[in-house]
Amino acid sequence: MKAYIIYENEDWMPPLRSALDAADVPYEEWFVDDGHFDVTGTPPEGIFLNRMSASSHTRGHGPAVEHTRQLIAWLERHGRRVVNGSHAFELEISKVQQHAALEQAGLRTPATRAVAGGPEALLAAAQDVPTPFVTKHNRGGKGLGVQLFRTHEAFEEAVRAGDIPTPPAHITLLQQFVEAAEPFITRCEFVDGEFLYAITSDTSDGFELCPADACRTDEDRCAVDGDDSLFALREDVPAALIDRYKAFLNREQIDIAGIEFIEDTEGQIWTYDINGTTNYSPEVEDKHDLSGMAAVADLLKRELEAAATGEGIPS
Repeated sequence: MKAYIIYENEDWMPPLRSALDAADVPYEEWFVDDGHFDVTGTPPEGIFLNRMSASSHTRGHGPAVEHTRQLIAWLERHGRRVVNGSHAFELEISKVQQHAALEQAGLRTPATRAVAGGPEALLAAAQDVPTPFVTKHNRGGKGLGVQLFRTHEAFEEAVRAGDIPTPPAHITLLQQFVEAAEPFITRCEFVDGEFLYAITSDTSDGFELCPADACRTDEDRCAVDGDDSLFALREDVPAALIDRYKAFLNREQIDIAGIEFIEDTEGQIWTYDINGTTNYSPEVEDKHDLSGMAAVADLLKRELEAAATGEGIPS
């Protein structure tokens, strides 16, 4: 029995491969931008890790998200264990669903309006949205498509000029802009219900904040430039907040996630993003002897051992 890795971004795979090899986890890779599977057949026995990203369209992998949705549904219909399965994936690819779930859990989120349609729909929806606000793609990733508007006039000018790109899922979000006390956001990393660590990400130059090494070296795939100080370990995240995040992830059946929040000038915490296909900063991990991918590999190893004995890991 082995693990199957469902993915579409080759550049994000080396750290996971290294961790799986170090942990002696047998695995097979399933690249899912194209290909096929036998719907009337039976999937192989094993544990499946969903590493599909909401930003796959930015790498020319347009079919990947829908392919993965159907593949995971098929696997789960056959009783296969999918780490970050169908429910977690629906949150990964929809900020609307993320915010609804966070609000339901009592976690403060920025006021958000979902807009389907073109320029006139955007302008109509924005009429009574307080400024400043930001635009986002409902299915985004890496902070792509985030723009800040401090006046309605500036927003209308951008819309009329065609500067608000059509999102891949055709839903644009108009979201309350939270003025941060300091120019950074905080990302808390979790694997299998356990808190690993938190990092800060400097937002001085914008919101495209993928921490993966590949995102720092390939401008065509992940438009992030920056030096090693862009990310830093944070050790003062309130324990009560971590506990609430743990409870949230358990309730929403999310096995692996990076949850992002921002603190405003009054000290209030606003949670605004959940990254199921999370990546880890090599600079932070090397400096502090941490490894998110080692935790992922350990989870898969334990899942495989439990599956081999027929016991399963309690959720």
